[in-house]
Amino acid sequence: MNKSEEMFDIYDEKMNWLGQAPRSEVHAKGLWHATFQCWIVSLESENPALLLQLRHPDKDLFPNLLDISCAGHLAAGETVQDGAREMKEELGLSVDFNELVPCGLFAEEDLMSDHLIDREFCHVFIYRCDQSLDKYVLQADEVTGLFKVSAAGLERLVHGEIGELKAEGYRTGGNGQLEETSLLVSLNDLVPHPAAYYDLVFQTLRKHALFV
Repeated sequence: MNKSEEMFDIYDEKMNWLGQAPRSEVHAKGLWHATFQCWIVSLESENPALLLQLRHPDKDLFPNLLDISCAGHLAAGETVQDGAREMKEELGLSVDFNELVPCGLFAEEDLMSDHLIDREFCHVFIYRCDQSLDKYVLQADEVTGLFKVSAAGLERLVHGEIGELKAEGYRTGGNGQLEETSLLVSLNDLVPHPAAYYDLVFQTLRKHALFV
Protein backbone atom coordinates (compact mmCIF):
# COMPACT_ATOMS: atom_id res chain seq x y z
CA MET A 1 0.00 0.00 0.00
CA ASN A 2 1.32 3.45 -0.84
CA LYS A 3 0.81 6.30 1.61
CA SER A 4 -1.72 8.08 -0.58
CA GLU A 5 -3.93 5.04 -1.18
CA GLU A 6 -7.53 5.38 -0.06
CA MET A 7 -8.70 3.40 2.95
CA PHE A 8 -12.21 1.91 3.04
CA ASP A 9 -14.37 0.50 5.80
CA ILE A 10 -14.97 -3.19 5.10
CA TYR A 11 -17.93 -5.38 6.00
CA ASP A 12 -19.17 -8.95 5.92
CA GLU A 13 -22.02 -9.94 3.60
CA LYS A 14 -24.57 -8.91 6.26
CA MET A 15 -23.01 -5.44 6.46
CA ASN A 16 -21.40 -5.96 9.84
CA TRP A 17 -18.33 -3.73 10.10
CA LEU A 18 -15.05 -5.69 10.12
CA GLY A 19 -12.38 -2.98 10.00
CA GLN A 20 -10.50 -1.06 7.33
CA ALA A 21 -8.41 -1.95 4.30
CA PRO A 22 -6.67 -0.13 1.41
CA ARG A 23 -8.52 0.22 -1.89
CA SER A 24 -6.22 -2.17 -3.78
CA GLU A 25 -6.72 -4.93 -1.22
CA VAL A 26 -10.48 -4.37 -1.12
CA HIS A 27 -10.78 -4.92 -4.88
CA ALA A 28 -8.18 -7.71 -5.07
CA LYS A 29 -9.86 -9.76 -2.33
CA GLY A 30 -13.45 -8.82 -3.09
CA LEU A 31 -14.12 -7.27 0.32
CA TRP A 32 -17.51 -5.64 0.87
CA HIS A 33 -17.35 -1.83 1.09
CA ALA A 34 -19.76 1.12 0.76
CA THR A 35 -20.47 3.54 -2.08
CA PHE A 36 -22.59 6.63 -2.60
CA GLN A 37 -24.54 6.71 -5.88
CA CYS A 38 -26.85 9.45 -7.12
CA TRP A 39 -28.93 9.51 -10.30
CA ILE A 40 -29.78 12.98 -11.57
CA VAL A 41 -33.18 13.25 -13.21
CA SER A 42 -33.92 16.24 -15.42
CA LEU A 43 -37.42 17.43 -16.25
CA GLU A 44 -36.05 20.25 -18.40
CA SER A 45 -37.93 18.88 -21.40
CA GLU A 46 -41.32 17.20 -21.62
CA ASN A 47 -39.89 13.69 -21.15
CA PRO A 48 -37.91 12.84 -17.99
CA ALA A 49 -34.21 12.25 -18.67
CA LEU A 50 -31.42 10.67 -16.65
CA LEU A 51 -27.81 11.81 -16.72
CA LEU A 52 -24.93 9.42 -17.41
CA GLN A 53 -21.31 10.28 -16.76
CA LEU A 54 -18.51 9.02 -19.00
CA ARG A 55 -15.81 7.51 -16.80
CA HIS A 56 -12.21 8.62 -17.27
CA PRO A 57 -10.01 6.25 -19.36
CA ASP A 58 -7.56 5.93 -16.44
CA LYS A 59 -10.13 4.59 -13.96
CA ASP A 60 -9.22 1.20 -12.47
CA LEU A 61 -12.82 0.03 -12.71
CA PHE A 62 -14.82 0.27 -15.96
CA PRO A 63 -12.82 2.96 -17.81
CA ASN A 64 -14.49 4.72 -20.76
CA LEU A 65 -17.95 3.40 -19.89
CA LEU A 66 -21.12 5.36 -19.14
CA ASP A 67 -22.30 5.15 -15.55
CA ILE A 68 -24.46 6.61 -12.79
CA SER A 69 -24.66 10.42 -12.87
CA CYS A 70 -22.49 10.70 -9.76
CA ALA A 71 -20.90 7.98 -7.66
CA GLY A 72 -17.96 7.35 -5.39
CA HIS A 73 -16.56 5.16 -2.65
CA LEU A 74 -17.10 6.14 0.96
CA ALA A 75 -13.69 6.50 2.60
CA ALA A 76 -12.98 4.93 5.98
CA GLY A 77 -14.94 6.74 8.67
CA GLU A 78 -17.26 8.53 6.26
CA THR A 79 -21.03 8.36 6.62
CA VAL A 80 -23.53 8.08 3.77
CA GLN A 81 -24.30 11.78 4.32
CA ASP A 82 -20.65 12.58 3.59
CA GLY A 83 -21.12 11.02 0.16
CA ALA A 84 -23.03 14.09 -1.01
CA ARG A 85 -19.60 15.76 -1.44
CA GLU A 86 -19.26 13.69 -4.64
CA MET A 87 -21.90 15.89 -6.25
CA LYS A 88 -19.68 18.94 -5.80
CA GLU A 89 -16.43 17.15 -6.68
CA GLU A 90 -17.59 15.38 -9.83
CA LEU A 91 -20.27 17.71 -11.20
CA GLY A 92 -19.88 21.07 -9.47
CA LEU A 93 -23.28 20.82 -7.74
CA SER A 94 -23.70 22.13 -4.20
CA VAL A 95 -26.35 19.78 -2.83
CA ASP A 96 -27.53 19.27 0.74
CA PHE A 97 -27.93 15.61 1.64
CA ASN A 98 -31.53 16.27 2.72
CA GLU A 99 -32.38 17.26 -0.87
CA LEU A 100 -31.63 13.73 -2.10
CA VAL A 101 -34.41 11.18 -2.56
CA PRO A 102 -33.33 7.78 -1.17
CA CYS A 103 -33.87 4.68 -3.28
CA GLY A 104 -32.44 2.30 -0.69
CA LEU A 105 -29.48 -0.01 -0.33
CA PHE A 106 -28.41 -2.41 -3.08
CA ALA A 107 -25.74 -5.09 -2.61
CA GLU A 108 -23.87 -5.61 -5.88
CA GLU A 109 -21.10 -8.00 -6.89
CA ASP A 110 -18.96 -7.65 -10.03
CA LEU A 111 -16.51 -10.49 -10.60
CA MET A 112 -14.33 -8.95 -13.29
CA SER A 113 -11.33 -11.29 -13.01
CA ASP A 114 -9.50 -13.48 -10.50
CA HIS A 115 -7.64 -10.39 -9.33
CA LEU A 116 -10.44 -7.81 -9.45
CA ILE A 117 -13.68 -8.36 -7.54
CA ASP A 118 -15.93 -5.43 -6.68
CA ARG A 119 -18.44 -6.02 -3.88
CA GLU A 120 -20.35 -2.89 -2.94
CA PHE A 121 -23.12 -1.89 -0.60
CA CYS A 122 -24.58 0.85 -2.81
CA HIS A 123 -26.45 3.68 -1.09
CA VAL A 124 -28.57 4.87 -4.00
CA PHE A 125 -30.25 8.28 -4.32
CA ILE A 126 -32.03 10.50 -6.85
CA TYR A 127 -31.64 14.23 -7.27
CA ARG A 128 -33.73 16.40 -9.55
CA CYS A 129 -31.78 19.05 -11.43
CA ASP A 130 -33.17 20.74 -14.54
CA GLN A 131 -30.11 22.80 -15.48
CA SER A 132 -28.64 22.32 -18.95
CA LEU A 133 -25.69 19.97 -19.32
CA ASP A 134 -23.25 22.74 -20.25
CA LYS A 135 -23.71 24.26 -16.78
CA TYR A 136 -22.12 21.28 -15.00
CA VAL A 137 -18.46 21.50 -13.98
CA LEU A 138 -16.84 18.09 -14.53
CA GLN A 139 -13.97 16.75 -12.44
CA ALA A 140 -11.31 16.39 -15.13
CA ASP A 141 -9.48 13.37 -13.69
CA GLU A 142 -12.70 11.42 -13.02
CA VAL A 143 -15.33 12.37 -15.61
CA THR A 144 -14.72 12.95 -19.32
CA GLY A 145 -18.31 13.49 -20.44
CA LEU A 146 -21.91 13.95 -19.38
CA PHE A 147 -24.89 12.70 -21.35
CA LYS A 148 -28.66 12.78 -21.13
CA VAL A 149 -30.85 9.79 -22.02
CA SER A 150 -34.59 9.24 -21.97
CA ALA A 151 -35.55 7.62 -18.66
CA ALA A 152 -38.16 5.50 -20.45
CA GLY A 153 -35.59 4.50 -23.05
CA LEU A 154 -33.02 3.49 -20.45
CA GLU A 155 -35.58 1.32 -18.69
CA ARG A 156 -36.34 -0.45 -21.97
CA LEU A 157 -32.64 -0.83 -22.78
CA VAL A 158 -31.69 -2.48 -19.48
CA HIS A 159 -34.60 -4.89 -19.81
CA GLY A 160 -33.58 -5.89 -23.33
CA GLU A 161 -36.62 -4.38 -25.05
CA ILE A 162 -34.43 -2.23 -27.32
CA GLY A 163 -30.84 -2.68 -28.43
CA GLU A 164 -29.61 0.90 -28.34
CA LEU A 165 -30.54 4.33 -27.12
CA LYS A 166 -29.59 7.85 -28.20
CA ALA A 167 -27.59 9.91 -25.70
CA GLU A 168 -26.92 13.62 -26.15
CA GLY A 169 -24.38 15.64 -24.24
CA TYR A 170 -20.75 16.65 -23.98
CA ARG A 171 -17.39 14.93 -23.86
CA THR A 172 -13.88 16.28 -23.34
CA GLY A 173 -12.09 16.94 -26.62
CA GLY A 174 -8.37 16.86 -27.37
CA ASN A 175 -7.98 20.47 -26.24
CA GLY A 176 -9.54 19.72 -22.86
CA GLN A 177 -12.71 21.64 -23.72
CA LEU A 178 -16.15 20.06 -23.64
CA GLU A 179 -17.55 19.37 -27.09
CA GLU A 180 -21.23 18.79 -27.83
CA THR A 181 -21.88 15.33 -29.24
CA SER A 182 -24.38 12.47 -29.40
CA LEU A 183 -23.94 8.71 -29.04
CA LEU A 184 -25.88 5.55 -29.70
CA VAL A 185 -25.63 3.62 -26.45
CA SER A 186 -25.95 -0.15 -26.07
CA LEU A 187 -25.65 -2.21 -22.88
CA ASN A 188 -21.98 -2.77 -23.72
CA ASP A 189 -21.40 0.98 -23.31
CA LEU A 190 -22.77 1.00 -19.75
CA VAL A 191 -21.11 -0.07 -16.52
CA PRO A 192 -22.88 -3.39 -15.84
CA HIS A 193 -25.61 -3.28 -13.21
CA PRO A 194 -28.33 -5.93 -12.83
CA ALA A 195 -31.85 -5.06 -13.95
CA ALA A 196 -32.96 -5.23 -10.31
CA TYR A 197 -30.65 -2.32 -9.52
CA TYR A 198 -32.25 -0.16 -12.22
CA ASP A 199 -35.72 -1.25 -11.08
CA LEU A 200 -34.95 0.19 -7.64
CA VAL A 201 -34.23 3.54 -9.30
CA PHE A 202 -37.26 3.53 -11.59
CA GLN A 203 -39.63 2.48 -8.78
CA THR A 204 -38.43 5.43 -6.71
CA LEU A 205 -38.79 7.83 -9.64
CA ARG A 206 -42.39 6.70 -10.09
CA LYS A 207 -43.14 6.87 -6.38
CA HIS A 208 -42.10 10.53 -6.33
CA ALA A 209 -43.90 11.39 -9.59
CA LEU A 210 -40.62 12.05 -11.41
CA PHE A 211 -41.38 9.43 -14.06
CA VAL A 212 -44.52 7.68 -15.30
